[in-house]
Amino acid sequence: MIVTLTAVSAITLAACNKSTPEVAAPPVIVAATTIQTANVVLHDELQGRVVAYRTAEIRPQVGGIVQKRLFQQGAEVRAGQQLFQIDAAPLKAEFDIAAAALRRSEAVLERATLQSKRLQQMAESDAVSRQVLDDAQSATAQAAADVAQAKATLARRRLDLDYASIKAPISGRIGQELLTEGGLVTASDVNPMAKIQQIDRVYVDVRKPASKLSSMSYLLAKDKNNEAKEIPVQVLDAEGRPYPVNGTLLFSGVNVDASSGEIVMRIEVDNRDRQLLPGMYVRARVPQGTVTASVLVPQQVVQRDSVGKAYLWVVEASKKVTQKPIELGALVGSNYVVNNGISAGQLIVVEGVERLQPGSEVNAQQWKATSASAARSK
Repeated sequence: MIVTLTAVSAITLAACNKSTPEVAAPPVIVAATTIQTANVVLHDELQGRVVAYRTAEIRPQVGGIVQKRLFQQGAEVRAGQQLFQIDAAPLKAEFDIAAAALRRSEAVLERATLQSKRLQQMAESDAVSRQVLDDAQSATAQAAADVAQAKATLARRRLDLDYASIKAPISGRIGQELLTEGGLVTASDVNPMAKIQQIDRVYVDVRKPASKLSSMSYLLAKDKNNEAKEIPVQVLDAEGRPYPVNGTLLFSGVNVDASSGEIVMRIEVDNRDRQLLPGMYVRARVPQGTVTASVLVPQQVVQRDSVGKAYLWVVEASKKVTQKPIELGALVGSNYVVNNGISAGQLIVVEGVERLQPGSEVNAQQWKATSASAARSK
């Protein structure tokens, strides 16, 4: 009995000393993509302020009492549209006086002309002296001058009468009235009666360091297809979303602020839908230059370690992954420009990185960008 128990114990001990074989973990399924290169245009996002394309302050050119306001505040007005009516009765009286003075001057001229003709005939027969004829001709010339002066005075009074109807000098959106009906105005008033701003086109004024102006000039000169020599600019709202407008950088509007060393750039924007209003603060995405053969990676592949350094997962030829530290450049759309660390043609992991460890074997499948992932990367 003792021998049998000893034999069983020996067999059991021998079985325990044999090592159990380890089962290999299956490859991690990930989505991966091959690094591509492309020529990209880098942009600066600059703070800017919207300025009206044209601004006209409505001021009186004659004095009088304002009788009527003939526009809706905040409405669109057209050039030549009547805005205010000033009491024209005093101006009409002055016009009538000037018209009467002209008729009187014309009557004097007609009489002096007839007298001069009669004396001319008499002088030819020596019936009057030469001196009398000269005086008559001088009086005729003076009467003609008086007629010309009276015509000029009448024309001026007609202008004053027309100025009693105050019209819009430009087309645009008119603001609130700054002088109510019944108010007295004079031609020397400092304050305007209203203001019109043309906003179907607007300007956006932005600032940037003057040292970056040369890169934009080079970009413009290098673009052979741009015959108009224009640089397109995107205008963004406060949340970074682009407005549906077309902007163009005007190099003719570039000035350097001597106090700050910054250039003040003017962007002309087509604003047909009136989404941009004067005084609004916006952001402008302005091109700063072209980077050729740039390495681009999707924004979502970039990971950060505990100290904030960027890296990504690279699939090696052995189908195992390693972490590659990278140096990031600018963000272009939904892709990062990588300045250093990887090269074109390498396979990088886009989705499934949360299951990876250094040296993990992976089953890499082709990554396809979806609208949802594109929206998250913006």
